[in-house]
Amino acid sequence: MTLPGHDQSAHRIRMEWGPTGAAAVPADYAVVVDVLSFTTTLSVALERGIEVFPFRWRDSRAAEHAVRHGATLAVGRFEAMSRGDARHVSLSPASLAEVQGIERLVLPSPNGSTIAFALAESGAQVVGACLRNAGAVARWLAPRVADGASVVVVPAGERWYDDTLRPAVEDLWGAGAVIADLLDGLESPASASPEARMAVAAWHGAVLPVDLLNCAGGIELADAGFIADVEISARLDVSEVVPVLVGESFRDATALPPPGPRLRRVGGPT
Repeated sequence: MTLPGHDQSAHRIRMEWGPTGAAAVPADYAVVVDVLSFTTTLSVALERGIEVFPFRWRDSRAAEHAVRHGATLAVGRFEAMSRGDARHVSLSPASLAEVQGIERLVLPSPNGSTIAFALAESGAQVVGACLRNAGAVARWLAPRVADGASVVVVPAGERWYDDTLRPAVEDLWGAGAVIADLLDGLESPASASPEARMAVAAWHGAVLPVDLLNCAGGIELADAGFIADVEISARLDVSEVVPVLVGESFRDATALPPPGPRLRRVGGPT
């Protein structure tokens, strides 16, 4: 049960961390942000016309899920490196930019993909955002928010060794970039929660690409040989794709037919 105020329902634009936060703060639209690297990889995949199926991390049913959908199963970037086989598709956005002949991809990750998979049956429209497409996502959301819809932006975060949530600053920046652009794009800015405004303040304090290369997550990947992934993730507003979860897979909303009117309103001012 969510305690009073924790669902941020007094505000139309909300922000909360990780899988527990995503479940505790319902909204019409749930924007998952996992800069290093699920949603960055997702944006690269959709740019290349690849349909992406999110799935839970380290779930033995992932291979079966891939077979059922006629999809390739991606592995973790460190697993791909240990196998030493370039044919293995991984969570690395740099590696995905090079693959050929893939139309459908099951893409598990411990944070962003797991959260998106869990939200699939929540009733919210799930959207994937990163620094590369923050502006595009905000522009797509703006008329919906202006029409009265609520949005929760969910920085995915990472995991400590005991499996507790580690708030990841890069995901806070990504969340803040989406929210800042969303507020700027509204003729009459909707109410943003203090949590959402805190993400915007963090974003305004970030210096790219330097800060992404020098934050904990960026250093970890660079030291492991994945600096190209960090550099790709730091490119702001270079992508126009808007990944939306349709059924079990992410597709580019800009390439889909316009939806009918959304009648559902979740927890907030109308």
